[in-house]
Amino acid sequence: MKPVGKGQRPHWENGFEMFTPLTFAAVVVVSSIATALAALIIVAHLPIRRRRKPALAHFDTGIEPTIFLFEGRELIDATRPARHLLESIDLQGEDWDRLTFFLGPRIPHFSDRIKDIATTGVLELSSGGDGELKVVAENLGAHLRLTVEDKGREGQGILVDGLSLRAQEEELRSLRDTVMHAPVLVWRTTSDGAVSWANTAYLEIAASTSGINPDELTWPIPAVFQTIDGQPSGEGRRQKITLPGRQEEHWFDRQSFVTQNGTLHFAVPADATVKAEQSLSGFVQTLTKTFAHLPIALAVFDRKRQLALFNPALIDLTTLDAAFLSARPTLTVFLDRLREVRIIPEPKDYRVWRQQMTELEKAAASGLYEDNWTLPTGQTYKVTGRPHPDGAIAFLIEDITGEITLTRHFRSEIELGQAVVDKLDEAIAVFSPGGDLILSNSAYAKLWETDPGAAFGTVTIRDSARLWQSMTASSDLWDDACDFVDGTSERVEWAAEISHKDGRLIYCRVTPIPGGRTLIGFDTPQPDRSPSRRIRHSRREGQNIVA
Repeated sequence: MKPVGKGQRPHWENGFEMFTPLTFAAVVVVSSIATALAALIIVAHLPIRRRRKPALAHFDTGIEPTIFLFEGRELIDATRPARHLLESIDLQGEDWDRLTFFLGPRIPHFSDRIKDIATTGVLELSSGGDGELKVVAENLGAHLRLTVEDKGREGQGILVDGLSLRAQEEELRSLRDTVMHAPVLVWRTTSDGAVSWANTAYLEIAASTSGINPDELTWPIPAVFQTIDGQPSGEGRRQKITLPGRQEEHWFDRQSFVTQNGTLHFAVPADATVKAEQSLSGFVQTLTKTFAHLPIALAVFDRKRQLALFNPALIDLTTLDAAFLSARPTLTVFLDRLREVRIIPEPKDYRVWRQQMTELEKAAASGLYEDNWTLPTGQTYKVTGRPHPDGAIAFLIEDITGEITLTRHFRSEIELGQAVVDKLDEAIAVFSPGGDLILSNSAYAKLWETDPGAAFGTVTIRDSARLWQSMTASSDLWDDACDFVDGTSERVEWAAEISHKDGRLIYCRVTPIPGGRTLIGFDTPQPDRSPSRRIRHSRREGQNIVA
């Protein structure tokens, strides 16, 4: 090897100048691959060791049994699950009653069969079915040990999230409180009709029907209501119960629903409803009896305009068949039938008649319809339409033929009397006790140049006296006449004479007539006759002087 001279680099440094970056990268890759292959070969030749799965935290899955130890009816010891079970039973009373309340519906004839423990020593009871519940009873002399096992959950240790369990327990307590304190009766029965569960309201009624204190009620719970065979699920039925020693009846609206675990029943108190229905029924019966004896026909149409109520007088006045009315015809059909039997006055144009019937319905609904129907038979019916509650309308049909006949007779008599007094030469005016002019004749109208029948309002004695005063000489005669009509003076007939402004002499007489009325007559002499009597006014001297 030659020594390195001054200013020269070693020969090995010159050799590195021959390596390029690409060559260096290739060397690195080849080295890595070789190392990986060597590691795989070494691992493949190592002995295979069985690796253990990571273990969960240790849990004690042993389930503590549910055991009760009783001395008589008193619980002297119990395991933790047993105490939790008793705490979950919402029932007042001793621990034995509470446990019996839980086991009774699940173990057939539990209360009767547990009495055999005194002779058998050991007794095994089971509920049967898929979720089998097993109870082992052991007679330990003065003590009784009960072991409760749920065969459907035996050996199953279940891990539950604490928050989820707490939420479920709170919801369960809330639902239990809601059902137990509900004001309605809720209970469940088995397929043979035995009560398997009930809320507080049912237990109170059951205790009352049994005549015992609710705290002393034990299993089995007596059935309060009779079983209804063949009742469809969900159909309502009203039932009553009578408490022992009382005549008072209690009514309930009951509904039953068939479920997988038996039948669920609900009973809502209906005493107030029954009393209201009885009161309404009595009221309707009273009205029915009243309407049955009314001479006025009544027809009530509901909001759908169907006949809802009628009385026998409707049959008598309209001659309609009872079967037709009982079929609840509509108002249109009812009016058409009245037209057929010629009860409704029918115009010649049917279209006009139909329009009138439509207006009749509208007027009756607003309470404005009232009309008199004059029938071809000579009868007259007064028909009144009135609105009824809930959109209904009622029609009243009254036979007023007698009233119309009497009115016509009176009117004829009045017209006859008026015609008679109009033929009199003497002018006559009749006043009521209140001083109103109620009758006059044509001679009166001619003499005083007035027509009382055409006057607006009522004509009084004061109005008439002012008229007479304006057309005669000044005198106190008319004041005396007013006092006589008003009753402020003695009602004794008197007469007087006074001069008309045209020079004629008027003879006036004031006469009381029955009923407190007063007749005042005016007579004037005619060229061909003399007045029947001539009396000068001397009332102030207390005597009547005939000239």
